[in-house]
Amino acid sequence: MATKIPVTVITGFLGSGKTTLIRNLLQNNQGRRIAVIVNEFGELGIDGELLQSCQVCPEEDGNNSNNNIYELTNGCLCCTVQEEFLPTMQQLIKRRDSIDCILIETSGLALPKPLVKAFRWQEIRNAATVDSVITVVDCEAVGAGTFASNLAAVEAQRQADESLEHETPLQELFEDQLACADLVVLNKTDLVNEQTLAKVKNLVKQELPRIVKIIETDRGEIDPSILLGLQAAVEDNLDQRPSHHDSEEEHEHDDDITSHHIVLNRSFDPEKLKQQLQTLVQQQEIFRVKGFVAVPDKSMRLVMQGVGSRFEQFYDRAWKTEETRQTRLVFIGRDLKSSDIESQLVA
Repeated sequence: MATKIPVTVITGFLGSGKTTLIRNLLQNNQGRRIAVIVNEFGELGIDGELLQSCQVCPEEDGNNSNNNIYELTNGCLCCTVQEEFLPTMQQLIKRRDSIDCILIETSGLALPKPLVKAFRWQEIRNAATVDSVITVVDCEAVGAGTFASNLAAVEAQRQADESLEHETPLQELFEDQLACADLVVLNKTDLVNEQTLAKVKNLVKQELPRIVKIIETDRGEIDPSILLGLQAAVEDNLDQRPSHHDSEEEHEHDDDITSHHIVLNRSFDPEKLKQQLQTLVQQQEIFRVKGFVAVPDKSMRLVMQGVGSRFEQFYDRAWKTEETRQTRLVFIGRDLKSSDIESQLVA
């Protein structure tokens, strides 16, 4: 029987750096033929397009037969495994002779464990195996106390304050992503000092149910041989990976967390746009902003992405002759006021 295709699941909270990590893997593939499944939250396909622009992947040929980037646009892969993920995996299995491994980037709002369970299905299990689950952690966000890591302290707070009857869904998600990990990547280490980094390491270790290797990286740059070929066969040992949702038939989502996308046929000054976006983040509960920006008198496309009030930007490629120079942004947050977002950007 042919060897199973190894699949690496890359999970992590919004803005932790999953797409950047995958871009670096593709650009430094060491001869590996890599296919990528991207689970977007929203319909603009920002992450998929970023990966396509890495200039390593084959160009689309119209019928998708040679395209190695597959986009699922539901935003929660664990909920669309059968509808979207299974057909995509079946396409890739048919191409197994031309693929060395598969990377799956989950949405920042997806649980990794239900996805891994799909690799027990008859249609998949004989042809593919989960080589590992890699959880990417934003050191600056965790160091700033974005997530509580001490469950005993959380329980004490719940007892003292009726308004804290339940842990936030984001807290549970962060813990579930760590509990499922075979490897934890501490990303954006350049943004924290040694004391904060040590604090983050301790917080992460407290959430790991098993001995799991923790590595550090700056902007996702890491040797692919460290991330690939772990041979964990994750689908066969899920019992060692506890989840807040193990006792539930289906997990409940925070329905107030939504995405909103904007497409504007105009250019922006990057600094002025960043100021506008930072103002919006202060006004609304926006977790993540990501997109492409047209800049006046620039032949290159600008990638703008933000987590909370922190924004970063870089030019990823030249605008193609046939494409419209648009500004396209995706906002992910809770109770988003879409009209306010649009009116402020248009103004």
